[in-house]
Amino acid sequence: MKGRILDRVVVAGRDHRTVALATDILTGRQLLLDGDAADGDLALDEAALAAMREALRADRNRSIETPAGRVFVEVFSPPRRCFVIGAVHIAQPLAKMLTLADYAVTVIDPRQSFATEARFPGVELAQEWPDEALERLRPDRASAVVTLTHDPKIDDPALAMALRSECFYIGALGSRRTHAGRCARLKEQGFTDDDLARIHAPVGLPIGGISPAEVAVSIVAEMIRVLRRGEGAEPA
Repeated sequence: MKGRILDRVVVAGRDHRTVALATDILTGRQLLLDGDAADGDLALDEAALAAMREALRADRNRSIETPAGRVFVEVFSPPRRCFVIGAVHIAQPLAKMLTLADYAVTVIDPRQSFATEARFPGVELAQEWPDEALERLRPDRASAVVTLTHDPKIDDPALAMALRSECFYIGALGSRRTHAGRCARLKEQGFTDDDLARIHAPVGLPIGGISPAEVAVSIVAEMIRVLRRGEGAEPA
């Protein structure tokens, strides 16, 4: 990797941006894709650029065939993060599963009796209001936000902050009726139907989970599906 491109990859990681680097296997020429900006000495057609963007979205390395030969696309992404809103029962197994899935987990809850080290050993805790915590933590394209409290005073500000970010997944616990009321309140804040369609609610894949651990499994599974296959994808 050329020094100039390496510097840009390092800066992107520091700024919590995901970038993709395409390398021509035969010539060693490279192209770095950082958002809408492309930099390097490798010329790619629109089909190859589209394949790079898909690799970026899925956070997955891949080889692509181009008219000039095979190109390897390597994705450099910051550590995936999940911000769990509400230190409730479901959050306990969810935090453990997310950690096993290589997410850096932050549980956010202003209720200090809920967000305790005893209930969440080894998990980062933020005893702030969610909008204040998320403003500080700055969710990015490698981030997910999951709200679990059923309390509009806590969940709604978190969802509003998530919708204003580029996070790849937003989930909200609650029935369809609860979600309808939630969407009505968010529309009053100026969010559109397209914005609200980003929220997965009821959160998680419909596997019939009942216990906190089963619900947590469904949430993690849905997050993985969205990350790897995109919004609206059906299970393989």
